[in-house]
Amino acid sequence: MLKVIQHAWKRILLIGVLAVVAMIWGCEWRIESVARQRCLDAVEGVPEAPVAVVLGAAPRLADGRVNLFFRPRLEAAARLFKAGKVKALIVSGDNGSKDYDEPTEMKRVLIELGVPEGKIVCDFAGFRTLDSIVRAKEVFGQSRLIVVSQRFHNERAVYLARASGVEAWGLNAKDVPVALSLKTFLREKLACVKAVLDVNVLHTQPKFLGEKVAVPLE
Repeated sequence: MLKVIQHAWKRILLIGVLAVVAMIWGCEWRIESVARQRCLDAVEGVPEAPVAVVLGAAPRLADGRVNLFFRPRLEAAARLFKAGKVKALIVSGDNGSKDYDEPTEMKRVLIELGVPEGKIVCDFAGFRTLDSIVRAKEVFGQSRLIVVSQRFHNERAVYLARASGVEAWGLNAKDVPVALSLKTFLREKLACVKAVLDVNVLHTQPKFLGEKVAVPLE
C-alpha cells in the first residue's frame, strides 16, 4: 500500500512539474510571438518615436557588485538619442526609499554620455516593467515609444506595451552572459508568466499613476 501511495505522489509531482514547465514555455512563446520582431540590436533599424523609455536598473547590486546590465542599457539609450531616433528619454525606475534611487543614477550617467539634461525626464515610480510602460502612456502621455533594455527585458516590455495600446519597439542593449546572470535569467522565467497573467487574468495596474507630466519634445 505504501508503495502504491509513493508511486501516486511521484506521478502527481511529475504532472505538476510538467504543468509548470508548460506554463512557463507557453508564456514565453506568447511574449516572443508578439515582441521578437520589434526588438532590434542596431540603432539604425529602430523607427523614430517621440521618446524612449529606459527601464530601471541600479549601478550596483545589493551585495555591492557592479550591475552588468546598468551601463550597457544607458549607453544604448545615449546612442539612440544621438542618432536622432527620439527627442527625449524617460528614465523609469524604482525610488521606493530615500537611499535607493535608480532614475537619478541613470540620469547622471546619461548626462556623462552626452545627453542634454533637459531632454531627460525621471519617472520615480517605475517599480515594475508594467508600471514603467503604463505610466509612460497615462502619466507622460506617450502612445508611441522605444524601450531600451536587454533583449529579454525588451520583449516583455513590448508585449506589455502592445497590450496597453502603446505602439512600441525595443532597442537591445548589450546582454550579459547567462553564466554571469543566472539569477536574473531564472527570475525572468517567472516574470514572463506574471506578465501574461497581469494582462489576461489579473488586469494589473501600476502602483501609482498621478498627475500628467510633460515631456520636452521641442
